[in-house]
Amino acid sequence: MEAEAADGPPGGVEAALSCFSFNQDCTSLAIGTKAGYKLFSLSSVEQLDQVHGSNEIPDVYIVERLFSSSLVVVVSHTKPRQMNVYHFKKGTEICNYNYSSNILSIRLNRQRLLVCLEEAIYIHNIKDMKLLKTILDIPANPAGLCALSINHSNSYVAYPGSLTTGEIVLYDGHSLKTVCTIAAHEGTLAAITFNASGSKLASASEKGTVIRVFSVPDGRKLYEFRRGMKRYVTISSLVFSMDSQFLCASSNTETVHIFKLEHLTNSRPEEPSTWAGYMGKMFMAASNYLPAQVSDMMNQDRAFATGRLHFSGQRNICTLSTIQKLPRLLVASSDGHLYIYNLDPQDGGECVLIKTHSLLSSGTTEENKENDLRPPLPQSYAATVARPSTSSASTVPGYSEDGGALRGEVIPEHEFATGPVCLDDENEFPPAPKDVLVESCHLFANDDALAGLGRCSLQASRTLTLLRLW
Repeated sequence: MEAEAADGPPGGVEAALSCFSFNQDCTSLAIGTKAGYKLFSLSSVEQLDQVHGSNEIPDVYIVERLFSSSLVVVVSHTKPRQMNVYHFKKGTEICNYNYSSNILSIRLNRQRLLVCLEEAIYIHNIKDMKLLKTILDIPANPAGLCALSINHSNSYVAYPGSLTTGEIVLYDGHSLKTVCTIAAHEGTLAAITFNASGSKLASASEKGTVIRVFSVPDGRKLYEFRRGMKRYVTISSLVFSMDSQFLCASSNTETVHIFKLEHLTNSRPEEPSTWAGYMGKMFMAASNYLPAQVSDMMNQDRAFATGRLHFSGQRNICTLSTIQKLPRLLVASSDGHLYIYNLDPQDGGECVLIKTHSLLSSGTTEENKENDLRPPLPQSYAATVARPSTSSASTVPGYSEDGGALRGEVIPEHEFATGPVCLDDENEFPPAPKDVLVESCHLFANDDALAGLGRCSLQASRTLTLLRLW
């Protein structure tokens, strides 16, 4: 999930949190404050467990955790051009990189790490944190809007392709080549996100009224949902459920919308046997003769379920997760609270708030009295969502012998670290060596060099420190 970044503290001085983000599989929540950052586990509705907290870096405005591993990426307003990568369980810094301008957002999966600046996107190989590619030919992107598929064997990147329209550039993070461009919206983009497998891409424009879903990598439109018609809104987060059955959108209003991605079928439905069925068929047939904008509006699907917030105008992010075998809607807000709702996967409707957690005072919760009034939800959806990933941890597709230089992209040997980044305690990477190289590299954009090399050149001087982590 996305966390905002800006030249000043996002949301103003009154916001309790400067940033917040759910990890890639929605099992953890990271928050940044004036004092530092915290990581929470999302394994229980009743209890919010703090996994880690640090006050070593103040005024944090970006914090991203790699799945449930010990790797966390932090950016502070004290050094907004510097990315710090930590192994928090061992209390060590893996590396830090400095860039030519302020870092606006960071995305990562088990193979790639993206650093988005206003006019460039840097793609690092997470195995050794080495720079693979710098994308320079992009329009100004002051919001740092970009998306990375969390499926490391399908590392697609998406970013805005225009300043004036909602064009999306789809980029292959493996081959380091542009795949296609998608004309997603007439207005400029406000949100983009991939589903867990990287086979779908959802987007919303600044108007926030229509949300579209496209297939990847061909860019074909699959679904179109209408969030509302009365007013324009600012979409603050857009996320698929892990099983891609649902798509959730939150905004600056008091309503969170959840859309259901029904399976498309090529078979023709049987002839309707009721008067309502005949009228519905005639209505859809008539839409073929109406102006395109009117016809599109008639064919757009409405929200399957909604979550009501007791506030509006505050920055927030949402996600759909399975907690204790049941589907939940989670909303984190800049006032320092996490709201947990029950989601009925069969009938939809209004989600019921069952728990409110304070993110600033550990262990403090406020229970909604409706908690005991909601009957247990059926287990079928939860069983579907909770199924383990088909990818095996032992195969480690994110690791490649050439360090990620695939299909003709040659990376000079001097740009590789001596030792890889290893997270042995989560079995997400091969066993860690006894020594890990901690590197402080300064990256500066040199337009002449970048135009020829297609990546940021490293300064000749590097500070290399060998730390023994065991």
